[in-house]
Amino acid sequence: MRRRITIALLLLVAVTAPAKTLESKMTVHDGQGKYKIHKEIYGQFAEHLGSCIYGGLWVGPESPVPNTDGYRNDVLEALKALKVPVLRWPGGCFADEYHWTDGIGPRDKRPKMQNNNWGGTIEDNSFGTHEFLNLCELIGCEPYISGNVGSGSVEELAKWVEYMTSDGETPMAKLRRENGREKSWNVKFLGVGNESWGCGGSMRPEYYSDLFRRYSVYCRNYDGHKLYKIASGASDYDYNWTKVLMENVGHRMDGISLHYYTVTGWDGSKGSATQFADDDFYWTMGKCLGIEDVIEKHCAIMDEKDPDKKIGLLVDEWGTWWDEEPGTVHGHLYQQNSMRDAFVAALSLNVFHRHTDRIRMANIAQVVNVLQSMILTDTKGTGHMVLTPTYHVFKMYTPFQEATYLPADVTCGTMKVKGYQQKSDPVIPMLSASSAKTADGAVVVSLANVSLKDAQEVTIALDDMRPKTVTGQLLSCKDIRDYNDFDHPETVKAVTMTGAKIKKDGVTVTVPAKSVAVLVIR
Repeated sequence: MRRRITIALLLLVAVTAPAKTLESKMTVHDGQGKYKIHKEIYGQFAEHLGSCIYGGLWVGPESPVPNTDGYRNDVLEALKALKVPVLRWPGGCFADEYHWTDGIGPRDKRPKMQNNNWGGTIEDNSFGTHEFLNLCELIGCEPYISGNVGSGSVEELAKWVEYMTSDGETPMAKLRRENGREKSWNVKFLGVGNESWGCGGSMRPEYYSDLFRRYSVYCRNYDGHKLYKIASGASDYDYNWTKVLMENVGHRMDGISLHYYTVTGWDGSKGSATQFADDDFYWTMGKCLGIEDVIEKHCAIMDEKDPDKKIGLLVDEWGTWWDEEPGTVHGHLYQQNSMRDAFVAALSLNVFHRHTDRIRMANIAQVVNVLQSMILTDTKGTGHMVLTPTYHVFKMYTPFQEATYLPADVTCGTMKVKGYQQKSDPVIPMLSASSAKTADGAVVVSLANVSLKDAQEVTIALDDMRPKTVTGQLLSCKDIRDYNDFDHPETVKAVTMTGAKIKKDGVTVTVPAKSVAVLVIR
């Protein structure tokens, strides 16, 4: 493994000791970069779930909410600023009950359907293939289509691929033109089913492997388009699923998915998004960082059959999952987003960077109004929108997209987390960090100070670079439970970071307690 991280054997105890400034060190090996951090690691996920689509991304052309052809203007601009590289749709569990032909043609003639997975909501299918793919063009991102394997057919998915990507005189290309789109869309990423072990069909891995082989034959490449075919992979710790697919599907798939959600308890309990104890925060950090061990074990299985790492691992569902906010619709998974969620985002992205030799994509769940979202909108017609702390982390981290990962040694304090629904007592580092070199030669460094009480003076040493300038942004808070809402939209926001000191071979900076910083060193 490329990772070069060492943690000092210092255990910090979360007691009532006075706040202090800890000392940490990060040595960045700026001449040893080898692997690119794929921009798709910063991917998003939009499922037909709650108000993610309707009221979140889409309000329709007749809505009083300012919109462009039905898409909310404020959400469009926010996503453009985020440089969203890829967007996954239509699910999730919804994907395996979605029949694409219901979502094409005149909107007033499209059939309604019941969303059986998420609250029994009646969907009018006004947001379908054209609306989604046109949205991707508007915000400048790649579409990632999740195909229906659970309740669909090979013929259905094959025709959908033809509809979207064929420019020839084919039946589905002709139908697309009749529906108003002359030229095909640029669709690259195709998921063959979703969670086929669960809501996508409750299949055994052996059975799904044979299905994938069949689907992959008939989902063809048209007119210069080359599909990147993604198998429905494992949940969390199901290493056997990955093993069976690697043995039975192998290089017929371009990628395999992995899903991992951060919840507070090993028993699957969740709790409030905004009302939690300090111990709950630290436990959440331990559960969040547990994704690294999961990734490493799945990667080890993949390495046995694919040592050249040609098959990508796609963490296409990840993030926090808390209880639904009181008073919201059951099954719509609307939750608030506090500074704790921002830390889960930062620590997870730092983990993904370290494994970018195998991780091809990641898609946080979800983009608007669902789970750990980037954006919350008022769906009652007022047109209010708020950016979450997680949004600010993603925006701060944009310099990492397509940069070259740089290995680093990190020395910092640690904490043993005790006393909260654990099977074991995880030890978490007080500083999570990552580094990369951009195309123009700058070194970008992320620093997440996990301590709720103590600031950290971090010395960043560089092997080769002699820094001349350093700029940065800081995301901080008064309380780890702080969040943004429609009445207080800027309680948590990124600000310019000052006070970094340039040394002969590096930089020294003080990161406040419970803060995330991103520095660009030139």
